[in-house]
Amino acid sequence: MNWHVYLLSAVFIIAGIFHLIRPKAFMRIMPLYLPYHKQLVYASGIAEITAGIGVLFPQTRLFSIIAIIGMLIVFFPVHIHMLLNKKASLNLPKSVLYLRLLLQFGLIYWAYSYI
Repeated sequence: MNWHVYLLSAVFIIAGIFHLIRPKAFMRIMPLYLPYHKQLVYASGIAEITAGIGVLFPQTRLFSIIAIIGMLIVFFPVHIHMLLNKKASLNLPKSVLYLRLLLQFGLIYWAYSYI
């Protein structure tokens, strides 16, 4: 297995851990039309950790990659919400927010390259 598979795994495991230890930061960026912010933050963190671990095993890699791609697509509204809502922007410059949005496409491509 190549080192970049381990890196992909680590990115999602670490992101998921941050959802669990700093849920308020993630709740601030959630669009207001979504219910149960805290539960969604925890669920997405657990899903990211699970998918990140699943990437490491040949038996679960395909399912985990598909899950990662799905999560990245589902997270697009959060990034758009951050662009449109000053409170949700975490005071980041617009250029950084646009870069984060573009990064989603790069992450999707990266994950897709393992299918």
